[in-house]
This record gives sequence, structure tokens and C-alpha cells, in this order.
Amino acid sequence: MLAQPDIIMPHITDSHAIDYPCWSSRFFCEAELPRWAPFHLGGLTIDMSPTKHVVWLTIASVLALVTLLMAARAHGRHSTAGRAPKGFSNGVEALVLYLRDEVILRNVGPHGERYVPFVLTLFFFILFANILGLIPYGSTATGNIAVTATLALITFVMIEIAGMRALGKGYIGTVIYWPHDMPLVTKSLMTIIMTPVEIIGKFTKPFALAIRLFANMTAGHVIVLALIGLIFTFGSFWVIPGPFLMATGIMILEVFVAFLQAYVFSLLASVFIGQIRSAHH
Repeated sequence: MLAQPDIIMPHITDSHAIDYPCWSSRFFCEAELPRWAPFHLGGLTIDMSPTKHVVWLTIASVLALVTLLMAARAHGRHSTAGRAPKGFSNGVEALVLYLRDEVILRNVGPHGERYVPFVLTLFFFILFANILGLIPYGSTATGNIAVTATLALITFVMIEIAGMRALGKGYIGTVIYWPHDMPLVTKSLMTIIMTPVEIIGKFTKPFALAIRLFANMTAGHVIVLALIGLIFTFGSFWVIPGPFLMATGIMILEVFVAFLQAYVFSLLASVFIGQIRSAHH
């Protein structure tokens, strides 16, 4: 049972060490990451030392950047030569065009082109972070609530900025509920009752984004851990094929989930931006 967590748990837990293959310790070794002295801000102690999830988030960022730049350069070469893009660049272009036309612009609304780069960045960054958690010795940084909460917070800021730019002074109407077609007494009562609801509604959106991504990216690994744990629980060679095949099936499904959760996060971000931009309607 002691060897069980070494199989799956490093994929979803954070630490100050990074995993790598080796010939000792059951092909699993750890290298300590550098530790920096924490600094104090008021009554808080802040430790900026890199962790395993920070490393894999950096790798995800670099891979997303390199992949898209390579696709853009290949697309440019084909366009200059007067040929249609093909292969890898064609696949990336098809994905980008689908996300732009069917997900972002359709939900953000008119003149939503300025939000396309932001949502596309969300999609590809989350996608690579999800996939890196499925490779051996990798780590699912999006299985860390701090990571998903930060992504949700950034999205929340973008949503509110989109509302301010689209509504101008009318943005205050998304915070303070003030119906214009009611008597003054009724207006006042509705304002007192509905304004807290409006404010709470603003914060439930990023909360839903953070929890949805975190829970889905953690759940698959926990299920695989439980299935593999059956082997150790029964302690019989004849039990191995069943849990092994089921765990393999779950891991294949996790590849689909990695794409799906990146898509859902981007879709909901686009929907929320579109909702606040059209609030005056």
C-alpha cells in the first residue's frame, strides 16, 4: 500500500521537488527545487520559491507559445507560396478558426474580436497544462485549486472590464439593481433585496470556473488511484487485469477530458463576457 501513492498522487499534489525517472527507488526519483528565503509583508510571510506546479505551468506556457508560433510561421510560408496550409499548421488553424467563430464571437457578441486573443490564450494554456498531467512523471497543475482560482480571477477581471467598456456609466446597473418601471417604494425594496444577489452572482461565476476545472482534472486521477489500489487491496495476481484495463480506459478518457475542460472554460468565459456586454438590453 505504501507504493500506491507514488503512482498517481504526484500527478495532482504540489511539492518543492520535481519527479524524474531513475533506476533506483522503483524508477521514481525526486530532485529538490531551489528554495528562496521568504519575505514578510505586514503580518504575512510570502514564500516565492518555485514548486512542481510552477515548473509545469512554465512548461505548458512555453509549449503553447512554441506550438502556436510554429503553426503561424508554417501558415505564413504556405500563404507566401500561394498554397493552402497543410498538416500541422492546417490543424491548428482549423482549431483556432472554430474557437474564434463558433465559440468566442458567437457568444461575446458584436465587435468581440478584441477578446479573441484572451480566450484563445486561456484555451491553449489550459489544454497543455491538462495534457502534461497525463504523461509519466508529469503533474496536473490545473488540479491545484490555487491555479484554477487564479485563472478564474483573471477571467473575472476581464469580464468586468468588458462590462465597463461596453456599458460605460450603465455598468453600475450590473452591481446595483434599480428597476426603472416601478414606483419609488417598490424600487427601493427591490434594490435592497436584489443588489446583494447581483453582487453574489458576479462572484459565483469565477467560483464555478475554478471549481469545475479543479474538480474534473483531479477526479480522473483519483479514480485511477482507486482502481490501482484494488490490486494492493486484494493482493492477488488474478485481480490485476481488471483494474489495469479499467485504469487504462480512464486514462484514455482523461485525454478527452483534457480537451473538453479547456473548451468548457473558454466557452464559459466567452458566455460571461457576452452576458455583461449585453446587460443593457
